[in-house]
Amino acid sequence: MQNRIDSTFARLRETQQKAFVAYVAAGDPDFETSLEIIKSLADAGADIIELGLPFSDPLADGIVNQMAAERALKSGMSTARSIELIRRFRETHQTPIVLFTYLNPIFTYGFEAFHHDAAAAGADGILLLDLPPDEAALNKDLAIGAGLKHIRLIAPTTPPERVKILAQSSEGFIYLLSRTGVTGSHGAPSANIGAQVAAIREFTDTPICVGFGITTPEQAAEVAQSADGVIVGSAIVKQVELHPDNAAQAVRDFTAPLIAAAKCVPAVSAAD
Repeated sequence: MQNRIDSTFARLRETQQKAFVAYVAAGDPDFETSLEIIKSLADAGADIIELGLPFSDPLADGIVNQMAAERALKSGMSTARSIELIRRFRETHQTPIVLFTYLNPIFTYGFEAFHHDAAAAGADGILLLDLPPDEAALNKDLAIGAGLKHIRLIAPTTPPERVKILAQSSEGFIYLLSRTGVTGSHGAPSANIGAQVAAIREFTDTPICVGFGITTPEQAAEVAQSADGVIVGSAIVKQVELHPDNAAQAVRDFTAPLIAAAKCVPAVSAAD
């Protein structure tokens, strides 16, 4: 069976549309509300959902996502519960899920066991923020993960020779950072996105999605002109923080115009 990520990008290519990738933290603010949130994102038209596994030391995340992870952990969320969240989501939805995480919780769970269990639950990809692919290849325990597409992360500061290595080994899609910094830090997407995307495309046909700093429909539309997809994370997570009693609806209302802008189609109201 074709991976859901690959199927999604194939469908988008046929319709000449761009992907919208939405990030939220698993279990934020609690298990059942989190399930409602990811369902609402899928129903609103998100093409891929990035699900952050709650971790006590998320070094690459800004304060918004750090607080989301803290809320999830306090509610009793764990790596195993995150897998169960995916399983519950798969009862009703087929939107691809990419796990956004650090090595520590995966290694603690068991690298091979996690890949097996997450894929069996319905996950499609994984982005390990602190595990470079060349380092993984040097450790046999970290080279046996199968079942999930390993998403590569490329930053504006990544040297050209390394861009080539990452691009040529890419799967699913490439996560291109629009600028440097931690998630949710201030600043609009870089004006050099078009050039960055073009440089990567010299080495791969893998779809390139751009994230970091995208908070408005105007920014989403601008990024979509160059990239194959638009990634929005902290701005969505902030809605959960601001509207804990109505998080799923707040997330949908906030995200719908971003999705419409990224796809260059009219927005659909939450009531439709």
